[in-house]
Amino acid sequence: MSELKGQCMCGAVTVAMTPAKSSLGACHCDMCRRWTSSALMTIPAAPGHAALGPVKTFASSDWAERAFCGECGSALWYKVTAPGKMHGELQMAAGLFDNAGGGTLSLELFIDKKPEGYAFASSQRQMTEAEVFEAFAPSEEGDNQ
Repeated sequence: MSELKGQCMCGAVTVAMTPAKSSLGACHCDMCRRWTSSALMTIPAAPGHAALGPVKTFASSDWAERAFCGECGSALWYKVTAPGKMHGELQMAAGLFDNAGGGTLSLELFIDKKPEGYAFASSQRQMTEAEVFEAFAPSEEGDNQ
């Protein structure tokens, strides 16, 4: 896949990344909805990315951090920080890139947290909060199940 280049709303942060696959994800968890005022739409990033500018990070949970522009506040990425096989996995905010990298929506997380006022028209895999935690949460030993 070819490299994508994008920027935040004000242009102070520029990013470059190669998608891990040609797909989009949407997360409806409480934190993503509060962060973006909607679902967080993401593109999975292959290892290695570049971000230049006033990037700020926030440890939003025991297992992940979120990055945003220190000037305009645009969402940049969600990154797994917990030890284990998913450590370092990065989901880049799709809105940073023109045409969102050309991917199609393939996964919705926390579908049971989605407000009733909207729905995506496509048919993608949907996971509830319980299914997400069962699949991705770190175990007590610090590794993912």
